[in-house]
Amino acid sequence: MRENTKRAVIIGATSGIGKAIAHTLLEKGWKLGIAGRREELLKEIQQTNSNSVVYEVMDVNAKDAPQQLKKLIFKLGGMDLYLYSAGYGRLNPSLDLTLETDTVKTNVMGFVTLIHTAFHFFQKQKYGHIAAITSVAGRRGIGMNASYSATKRFQMTYLSSLAQLANNNKYNISVSDIQPGFVKTDFINYSYPMQMEVDYVARKIVKGLSKKRRKIIVDWRYRCLVFVWHLIPGVLWERINLLSFAKK
Repeated sequence: MRENTKRAVIIGATSGIGKAIAHTLLEKGWKLGIAGRREELLKEIQQTNSNSVVYEVMDVNAKDAPQQLKKLIFKLGGMDLYLYSAGYGRLNPSLDLTLETDTVKTNVMGFVTLIHTAFHFFQKQKYGHIAAITSVAGRRGIGMNASYSATKRFQMTYLSSLAQLANNNKYNISVSDIQPGFVKTDFINYSYPMQMEVDYVARKIVKGLSKKRRKIIVDWRYRCLVFVWHLIPGVLWERINLLSFAKK
């Protein structure tokens, strides 16, 4: 008999939204398998609840990342929810090539490689829930961080494709696309309007995940903003200087 405790694997749990979601799920009685590059930060989370947390040091761009994910699932004793919270991107109006390609590696190659592993695990298990932190930035091309907005759009489309694939084949795999707006984390070095506290965002995300919502946009202000964005014709959108709204 399988115990009732739910198990989640979080990729990118060492900081920011991933870390906040980890603590929120622990409060709700979940068991967690957490992964990230910084072992000392993974240990900090484990020490808060050693009976409910296992970890694996992982770089999503490493060749052995799929094997590390499988190892983590085994340590955890199974997986009900897979959450990809790893991400990379910086403001890059000068189009520094290193920043652009590093963003693509993490947000596209790392994302696809590990979701591929999770999808096939759930396919064999005959149920599961795949979720990923994308961004409202993926809704329109944003010139000050072109690769970030483009890769987030890629993630949205990929998740939509997986949802269709799962539904067509009756795999019983739920898919959630989590689209937060600007969140106060170390990841964002600028001050933007409508920035949200990370704990608030984590609670909203966990609530949406518990209902297995297909899209989770955090929060209502960004749902309104995205609606307005899509009303702006492309020729006008491409003349907007979004960088002017950000402050150091």
